Amino acid sequence: MIGRLQGQLIHQEPPFLLLDVNGVGYEVEAPLSVFFELPHVGEQVTLIIHHLVREDASILYGFNKMSQRELFRSLLKVSGIGAKSALAILSTMSGAEFIQNIHNQNVDAMVKIPGIGKKTAQRLIIEMKDKVSPVGHAEVSLPGQQAQPSKMSAQFEAESALQALGFKPQEASAMVKQVASEGMPVEEIIRLCLQNRG
Repeated sequence: MIGRLQGQLIHQEPPFLLLDVNGVGYEVEAPLSVFFELPHVGEQVTLIIHHLVREDASILYGFNKMSQRELFRSLLKVSGIGAKSALAILSTMSGAEFIQNIHNQNVDAMVKIPGIGKKTAQRLIIEMKDKVSPVGHAEVSLPGQQAQPSKMSAQFEAESALQALGFKPQEASAMVKQVASEGMPVEEIIRLCLQNRG
């Protein structure tokens, strides 16, 4: 099983990125939080990997923190939560925010996540409350993994991120134009877009 990859970033288009490791290209699926911290294309990157093997596919999920992968794996054990929903959760809020919402039993925050309805949100809170703790999921980055300035505009990046979460291109564009303003960070644009959908 693959647990870690280090190589050259060849391409990124959320939710997928392509990593060249010694001449072998690995396609990795990742939450938006990972894309916010990626270096520019052509540079080196290290990812913590969750390798999912099914009868019909072998899928790699990438994270830049051990805690993200740990939380992702915990989410997969919740009834009704698959990899797509787990990625949506990690794309919509940080691990710390998710854990805080779990312990505060904040159903309203959970249902703003694409694909998460009220019943699923309630089940998440019940099943995850004893599995996560703020101390156990500290946001620790890999050595040398620092946030890099993006070549894409914040609005364009937000639109791409929303499309990765399942929104149609025209819908994502309209959502971003409604909330975005000059100098607003990508994370804030996405957060406001999702709040308006709630």
